[in-house]
Amino acid sequence: MSSENNLLPLPDTLLRPMVEQALSEDLGRRGDVTSAAVIAPDKTAKLFLISREDGVIAGMDLARLAFQTMDPSVRFQAEIQDGQAVRAGQTLAAVEGNARALLAAERTALNYLTHLSGIATATDRAVAEVAGYNVDIVCSRKTIPLLRVLQKYAVRAGGGVNHRMGLDDAILIKDNHLAYCDSIAQAVLQAKQAVGPLTCVEIEVDTLAQLDEAIAAGAERILLDNMDDETLKEAANRCHTHTIYCEASGGIGFDRLKRVAQTGVDGIALGYLTHSSRSLDIGLDFVA
Repeated sequence: MSSENNLLPLPDTLLRPMVEQALSEDLGRRGDVTSAAVIAPDKTAKLFLISREDGVIAGMDLARLAFQTMDPSVRFQAEIQDGQAVRAGQTLAAVEGNARALLAAERTALNYLTHLSGIATATDRAVAEVAGYNVDIVCSRKTIPLLRVLQKYAVRAGGGVNHRMGLDDAILIKDNHLAYCDSIAQAVLQAKQAVGPLTCVEIEVDTLAQLDEAIAAGAERILLDNMDDETLKEAANRCHTHTIYCEASGGIGFDRLKRVAQTGVDGIALGYLTHSSRSLDIGLDFVA
């Protein structure tokens, strides 16, 4: 599967400071002392980014910026775009320029590319598993600090859907909030009064009784947390009667995805996409 036709790229102005900080971390106090010691300063090279396994790619612009930050004259010729499925052995890009610059940027470029492609690949696999059920695969805020924008972008590259980006762009009333409120109705009312009509108000519920309260209170989206499949099916039916988007969450693994999709929920939240996806194996290789 592939989502490249609908994927909006992240702008270089957003990515460049991240790449510069990552390169600075790796270069440390003296730069790449190995390359400086063993490679002539005017030596040029042509290397290839090659996927060593099947997957979906994300992070190509970050890789390009890593190389071109070390040397603006580096030529980066991409063969694929983010969101595109690739096969093992497929070339992603040719990179040509100063050898020292290419090798200094190599690890930063690959760290971004392998990590984000791993997320895109895991997302694509989840999306394929529930194909035909009209259900969104949704990520969460369970992201690595300071990488959220990139990780959520990778989810989109894999065909998934982003939940809120942070605490500021949507209301999500969870059980720990409700512990300090008199009722679900009070919490929803106060939330709507606080943010106005343009901000979505979602509430997490654990039982059908709580669900009925949330529906009556006027919640616009409902997070169905840690429910079994039969309860999810009933909850989805009640939500759809009121045209309310409902999302299943709570440790849902890949092996349960299809069963949850069959309950009729509109979305399935998967925290593992961003906090536990395995990196895709990609290398920067010399081809004779």
